[in-house]
Amino acid sequence: MSLLQDAFVYLVAAVIAVPIAKRLGLGSVLGYLIAGIVIGPLLGVVGSETEKVKHFAEFGVVMMLFLVGLELQPAMLWKMRAKLLGLGGLQVLLSTALIGGLGVAFSLPWQTALAIGMTLALSSTAIVLQTLNEKGQMKTVGGQSSFSVLLFQDIAVIPMLAILPLLAVSHALGGDGSHTAQTGHNVLSALPGWLQALVILVVIAAIIGTGRYLIRPVFRFIAEAKLREIFTAAALLLVIGIALLMEAVGLSPALGTFLAGVVLSDSEYRHELESDIDPFKGLLLGLFFISVGAGVDFELLFGAPGTIFGLAFGILSLKFIVLYILAVGFRLPTADRWLFSLGLAQAGEFAFVLFGFALSAGAIPPDLAKMLTLVVAITMLITPALFILHDRVIAPRLVEKNERKADIIDETGPVVVAGVGRYGQVVARLLMSSGYKVIVLDHDPQEIEALGRVGIKTFYGDASRPDLLHAAGLEEAKLFVAAIDNRDQQTLMVEHVAKTYPHLKIVARAFDRHHVYELEIAGAHVAERELFESSITMGRKALVLLGLHPFLAERKSRAFRSHDLETLDQLRDRWITEGVDQHYLDTIKSRGEQLLDVMKLDNNEVARQADDGWLPPPKGDANS
Repeated sequence: MSLLQDAFVYLVAAVIAVPIAKRLGLGSVLGYLIAGIVIGPLLGVVGSETEKVKHFAEFGVVMMLFLVGLELQPAMLWKMRAKLLGLGGLQVLLSTALIGGLGVAFSLPWQTALAIGMTLALSSTAIVLQTLNEKGQMKTVGGQSSFSVLLFQDIAVIPMLAILPLLAVSHALGGDGSHTAQTGHNVLSALPGWLQALVILVVIAAIIGTGRYLIRPVFRFIAEAKLREIFTAAALLLVIGIALLMEAVGLSPALGTFLAGVVLSDSEYRHELESDIDPFKGLLLGLFFISVGAGVDFELLFGAPGTIFGLAFGILSLKFIVLYILAVGFRLPTADRWLFSLGLAQAGEFAFVLFGFALSAGAIPPDLAKMLTLVVAITMLITPALFILHDRVIAPRLVEKNERKADIIDETGPVVVAGVGRYGQVVARLLMSSGYKVIVLDHDPQEIEALGRVGIKTFYGDASRPDLLHAAGLEEAKLFVAAIDNRDQQTLMVEHVAKTYPHLKIVARAFDRHHVYELEIAGAHVAERELFESSITMGRKALVLLGLHPFLAERKSRAFRSHDLETLDQLRDRWITEGVDQHYLDTIKSRGEQLLDVMKLDNNEVARQADDGWLPPPKGDANS
């Protein structure tokens, strides 16, 4: 078929199958996979070109990792290090060891068993992230943990590509004892190992440096032309250029574009880049899933169905056990353990690349590679069903039977307040008394009942749920007040609202100084420490009770407030880039010493000014 005919067939399949799958609650990923099976093995409309389409469509994964990188500031990655290295590293190591060990137990050479173990330890970044985003579960603990593991797996592909050529063996099973060890289809393959490593480090540093110092002025120049299509072309050029560069040096294009995305995550063009790249990412991922379905070899499957499905369910079961044990060890909530373990149990799209590389390197015999490739496709086909199992069977059973259902929100207003505890309640009352209609959300039935008795209508529900926020009318609202009691959920909620409703102004309750920084990074326009102002007010009154003149107490409290806000600004960049390191702690100590000097006011001079110009404080000030 011609290119246009191929495109027509794939688009028709997607347009018909995906909406039907969505209406049936199966999700878009399963819809794409079913569409591929129908036009491939069942109807035979597409054939030999499927592999070429799959390799082309894998660029959708590259784009997805770029968009994921745009959502992450370096400080957030640093905070994820425990899950990134702990959950991700242990999952890859344990899964590789167990699968490889079973391979050796079934008389495979240890080199082949290790190659298979490494490859099957990886999960499908495309399926998992796409499904989590569709279901609004990306911001949950299970979703964030899944992302950490997937990110580590994508990084782990690099050393795996380096190790596979070293695992070449002579295969009596399906080869003639010879192989073509393709140690790298890249421009560095002829260089010594140490020089290859040096060039790779230089390339990664160049991507980071270019993103930070060159790309922004380039995008600024292009934006001044005010031609949307040129900005879109520039965004695609950036992603494709980095992917080609990473391929040239033998690295994962997905990792390179992810790094570029992270570097540009605090750019003023972040949202523009997201909106331009996202449609291409969605189409290519859909094409990738269709090609996976179209590539299912039913002849091989029907020839040994017990073996194929046995291997598929064996891999799913083994990886599920490893993931669930790690989820328990890292203390994930019960519901998130199931989401995390079921979601990552499949083998991933990188298996198609790694098995091909291992085959050419002589690490896996051809017949076994063909069978395992089919097994990988089967596990990917089963994954959407596992998500449905979680959503419809497991998750409802984990919810308490007496839990109250969320209210139907039948009103909208310019202000939405999430959380009306001791903090959000005061904000809501102030805005209401100033004439603004406020939609109030909270999950504490007693609090809702108490507010109802004083005339404040509150809707019951978990305000961190994306569907409830949407129902509250955030698309039409002007201001969102984030004031829930859970620190982590508060940050994730602000991040979701900032991304999904970029027109909204967001004010957020912060628990401490570091939480202020986290909320600002998440997208809050104003983040206020919940006890800061009230603590200063109490401190001023305490000074008065200790005998200080009210004027001096007011001066001292204002000086303290000003100094603390300056400290907040000074420490922000350091905390974002380095976290709480020794320099950060030294800065806090130095600022504390400066505060002592600031507060050593000349009491006699202040008292004289008070006597001459201020006289008695306004009535009731000392007791206000």
